[in-house]
Amino acid sequence: MSTPFPTLHDTLLAEQGTQSSLPVIGSLSALAPPPQPSTQKIGEGASGAPAVELPGKGPLLTRAGWSGFMAALIAVCAVAPVLNLWLPEGHALHMSTYAVALLGKIMCYAIAALAMDLIWGYTGILSLGHGVFFALGGYVMGMYLMRQIGADGNYKSTLPDFMVFLDWKTLPWHWTFSDSFVATLFLIVAVPGAVAFVFGYFAFRSRIKGVYFSIITQAMTFAAMLLFFRNETGFGGNNGFTDFKRILNIPIATPSMRMTLFVLTGLTLLGCFLFARWLVGSKFGRVLQAIRDAETRVMFSGYSPLGYKLTIWVISAVMCGVAGALYVPQVGIINPGEMSPASSIEIAIWAAVGGRASLIGPIVGAFIVNGAKSWLTVAYPEFWLYFLGALFIGVTLFLPNGVVGLVKKLRKGNES
Repeated sequence: MSTPFPTLHDTLLAEQGTQSSLPVIGSLSALAPPPQPSTQKIGEGASGAPAVELPGKGPLLTRAGWSGFMAALIAVCAVAPVLNLWLPEGHALHMSTYAVALLGKIMCYAIAALAMDLIWGYTGILSLGHGVFFALGGYVMGMYLMRQIGADGNYKSTLPDFMVFLDWKTLPWHWTFSDSFVATLFLIVAVPGAVAFVFGYFAFRSRIKGVYFSIITQAMTFAAMLLFFRNETGFGGNNGFTDFKRILNIPIATPSMRMTLFVLTGLTLLGCFLFARWLVGSKFGRVLQAIRDAETRVMFSGYSPLGYKLTIWVISAVMCGVAGALYVPQVGIINPGEMSPASSIEIAIWAAVGGRASLIGPIVGAFIVNGAKSWLTVAYPEFWLYFLGALFIGVTLFLPNGVVGLVKKLRKGNES
C-alpha cells in the first residue's frame, strides 16, 4: 500500500543524499502538524533514481492548535487568578485554595507524563523509573525549602529538625549549596540530568532494550527509594521533608504565593509542550521515531542510536525533575514514597490513557486519571487501585491509541 509521503527511513537517507529501497518504516504524515504541508525535493542519487519529495517544515501548531494554546494560557494566567484571588469565597465562581493546589499538582504530573511521551511514545523506550527523576527534582527543592525554615523549626535551630533529632551537629556535604536559590535552580536540572546520563549511557551502550530496560529502570527507582529511606543519607528518612514555611523569604502558604506557583507551573507545562512539539517535528524527532519503528535499519542508514536515545532520555529526566521541583512547594511534602515503583508505573499509565505519541494525550491522561483518583480516594478509597488496574487493562485492550486516539477516530468517522 503506497503512502502519500516517503517513509522515515527514506527521509533519513534522502537527507544524506542517498536512496533507500527498504520497506516502509512509518509515514511522515503523522509528524507534520498541518494537513497539507509544502514539499521540497532532494536531488537524484548516484543511481539516477528520481528525486524524493519531502514534507517541508510546517508551523509549530495549526490555527486550531494555537487557539487552544492561547485559551490555556489565558486560563492559567488570567482566569484562575481572578477566580481565586478576586472573587470572595462565597461566590459561585470562586476557585478554592484546594482546587488551586489540586490543579497545580496535576499540572506537575502532566509535565512528567509529557516527558514520558517523549521517551516512550516517540522513541519506543518504556521507562518504569521516571519517578526517581521526579523525586530528585523534588528533593533538591525540598532541601532549599528546609533551609528557608531557619530557626523557626520546632527545635529553634538553623539545622533542619530531623537533623537535630538525630543529634547531627553540621550539615552533610551534599547540603552545601542548599541555601542558594540560584544553585537550587541549577541542581534541579543538573542532578536528574546527571543521574539519567550515567544510567542511560551504560544501558544504551550495552544495547539493553524492551522489557529488560523497563525492568532495570524499575530496579533503579526501587534501589533509590531504599537509599533515601535511610536516615544516615541526610534526606529525612521515611518522613522526608515537610513543614515548609518560606520560599525566597516569602511565606509559602499565602494565597498570592500559591497562585504564583500555580501560574509558574502552568507556564512551565505550556512551555514544555511547545518545546516537545518543536522537538518531535525536527530532524532529531524524525530520527527518534525511526529508532522506535526499526532501530536496526536506522543503524544501517549510518545513524548511531546511542546519542539520540541518550539525549532524549536526559531531556525527559530533566523535565521530570522540573516537575518535581514545582510539585513540592505546592503539596508541602516530599518523601521516598515518590520514588516507589508504583509512582513510576502511574506516569506510564497517564501517557497510555491519554494516548502515546500525541503530546497532548499524556496531558489529558494525567488530568483524567488524577482527577478520578482525587474523587475515588475520597468516595471509594478501597476500590481506587482496582479502578486504576482496570483502566490500564481496558485502555491496552480496547484503546491502544488512548483517549485522544479515540477522539480522532470518531472525528474521522463523522467526517466520512
